[in-house]
Amino acid sequence: QGQLVESGGGLVQPGGSLRLSCVVSGFTFRQPVMSWYRQAPGKERELVAGITTTGGITNYADSVKGRFTISRDNAKNTVYLQMNSLKPEDTAVYYCNARPWDYFRSRREYWGQGTQVTVSS
Repeated sequence: QGQLVESGGGLVQPGGSLRLSCVVSGFTFRQPVMSWYRQAPGKERELVAGITTTGGITNYADSVKGRFTISRDNAKNTVYLQMNSLKPEDTAVYYCNARPWDYFRSRREYWGQGTQVTVSS
């Protein structure tokens, strides 16, 4: 059973930066594919960024390209989302997501509890 523990959310002024962290555990054999989602009030949950098992390939939503960076440190079992040049429209609950190596067969995925990011003056 995979477990995800998030941290790093908070209140920041427009133009500021935050770094979110997600510590993952319970994946015995292989590192999972990781991603960050966010959900703003009244909006659907959207994919923000994704990263492959070794960090070789990343992808981003158009709205955050050039401002956000996803990375992972497998030795620490941690995935990060560095958020720079934050805008009020980035305000949302951010969720960490993990899909194990056998996702194609199991269709299982795991979610963190979410961390609130508020961008406001």
